[in-house]
Amino acid sequence: MFADRLMAEFEARGISVHESSEPADMIVAVGGDGTMLSATAAALELDVPVLGFNLGTIGFLTAADPEDLESVVKRLHNGDFGIEERMTVAATVGSNTVVGVNDVVIEKVDSQRLIELEVEIDGVRFVTYRADGLIVATPTGSTAYSFSAGGPLVSPALKAFVVTPVAAHSLFSRSVVFPPERDIIVTVSRDRAVKASVDKTNLGQIGPGDTVVIRQGERPARFVTLDPPSFAGLVRHKFHLP
Repeated sequence: MFADRLMAEFEARGISVHESSEPADMIVAVGGDGTMLSATAAALELDVPVLGFNLGTIGFLTAADPEDLESVVKRLHNGDFGIEERMTVAATVGSNTVVGVNDVVIEKVDSQRLIELEVEIDGVRFVTYRADGLIVATPTGSTAYSFSAGGPLVSPALKAFVVTPVAAHSLFSRSVVFPPERDIIVTVSRDRAVKASVDKTNLGQIGPGDTVVIRQGERPARFVTLDPPSFAGLVRHKFHLP
């Protein structure tokens, strides 16, 4: 297994490896972007950077490929790497707050019925969506579900929220980009079951009158970088653009 090879390579260079995330100076994730999201959640709690080896399909969040194992471990050992900070997003329902790096998704439970969501920006009423759901993404998350729903790609060097409705039954169905200092408040306004999640971590089911308060996380996520290409180059490579 690749993970066993990775552990052996670290240990050969005198770098201790732990199966648990404590204690750690860095978390190394082996997998795709889903694995990276889980690893990033642990890294945020420990306030350490995370490095991803891509064994998935796209791997927007990963910095290394399996075939580069030996050279990557050598660079880590020599301190020859960079750290990129990316904004996080925090969503609160009641007393429960979850922090993530990608997005907050509010969506219907009943596949046959639309939901109605009122959106406020810093206490100012913005719009009411009748839709299948709503995505509030960070620039990092703009390459994920938000992009599939028609949202723009945003460089992770920026800080912003991308608000994108999912299958909106409205003439106003485009994404809108807001600065990260703005609180986004989403209220369920119809008697229909709605569920909310942050990076696929469940925030719970919410009902009419309940709100999801979305704001920038208190501290950024930190990703290990190895000669990172420009964002344009990364998009071109990952999407195999001509």
